[in-house]
Amino acid sequence: MTQAPATKSPATKSIVVERTMPHPPEKVWRALTQAPLVAEWLMQNDFQPVVGHRFNFRATPIPNTWNGVTDCEVLAVEPPSRLVYTWNASGEEAADGLKTTVTWTLTPVDGGTQVRMEQSGFRPQDEGGYQAMGGGWPRIVAGLERVAGEPELSS
Repeated sequence: MTQAPATKSPATKSIVVERTMPHPPEKVWRALTQAPLVAEWLMQNDFQPVVGHRFNFRATPIPNTWNGVTDCEVLAVEPPSRLVYTWNASGEEAADGLKTTVTWTLTPVDGGTQVRMEQSGFRPQDEGGYQAMGGGWPRIVAGLERVAGEPELSS
């Protein structure tokens, strides 16, 4: 797995995490787009893979840093290769808070899928979030790989 900071424009920064997973794109896509599975590797959510759907990620708040809620909106759904959604601060933090975009790109490779996650749009005032999320995304993407490899439950 590699993690490399990338720049979107001189005023903003991006976090990029790439990882080759030994699973077909369809299995990774399933783990990216089914809300109960997303909850296993990221956060509780009310996600639906529908363009325009507004949803929240919810976790334990971090006092004086984060209220535990992330406001999101699905911008693009291209199964099983590309998923894009906003990742924004919520509540009182929303006005001046984080306003970023997360893009997942899945590319078939021999023996699996190349997964690329980019969170773009970090402004200079978002440096604390950039640092914290930059450290967290590699672990989160590893969790996605674990969940993608779990056997599907028959209904």
